[in-house]
Amino acid sequence: MAPAAAAIVPVLTAQQMAAAYSIRRRVFIEEQGIDETIEHDIDDLSAIHVLALRDAQPVGCGRMVESAAGAKIGRMAVLPECRGGGIGRQVLDYLVAAARRRGARLAYLHAQVPVEGFYLKRGFRPVGEVFEEAGIPHRRMELPL
Repeated sequence: MAPAAAAIVPVLTAQQMAAAYSIRRRVFIEEQGIDETIEHDIDDLSAIHVLALRDAQPVGCGRMVESAAGAKIGRMAVLPECRGGGIGRQVLDYLVAAARRRGARLAYLHAQVPVEGFYLKRGFRPVGEVFEEAGIPHRRMELPL
């Protein structure tokens, strides 16, 4: 039997933000080896953050930063033991829908190259060459809204 879908909720409390940071720490810092000093950035202060909850437990997260350039989706992470069940798709779909509701004309992100296919399946298209970010190859991907 497939695991239950996650509930995607906006981060509204300090406790929820701490849960998102905990997921990001586990995935980006511990698993991927990203430098802790760059994992948190100034965009965390203005971003719309979301949590994925399964059985009321935080299992994934993501954020969206709005600017004149569009809605930048990022810091998407799902705990390793919860991957493959559609949680990342749910987080991405929620953030894209939020960008549309807020009037963005473009959603974009910096996809880690090994997971470009995930974003391609959701309608994002690669733009430009591969570049390095946090020591990992990335490519900009865009979705007109």
